[in-house]
Amino acid sequence: MKIDSFIRVLAGSMILLSVALAHFVSPYWLLLTCMIGVNLVQSVFTGFCPPSLVLRKLGWLDDSGIIHWGGKS
Repeated sequence: MKIDSFIRVLAGSMILLSVALAHFVSPYWLLLTCMIGVNLVQSVFTGFCPPSLVLRKLGWLDDSGIIHWGGKS
């Protein structure tokens, strides 16, 4: 899986989770939705993406942007 696809799936999942938590728990969970949106916008302009840094540290992301689950193969 390419890193771009993974980031889209991760962001979409987190947004759906935060909306569900806002509905069932507290509207303050919508702040998480806002933070995700701000992170997506800033990553376009700066190139800084925290999930990609985490994946690199875990050894799941190679230099070409391909995710290898469970480490490099």
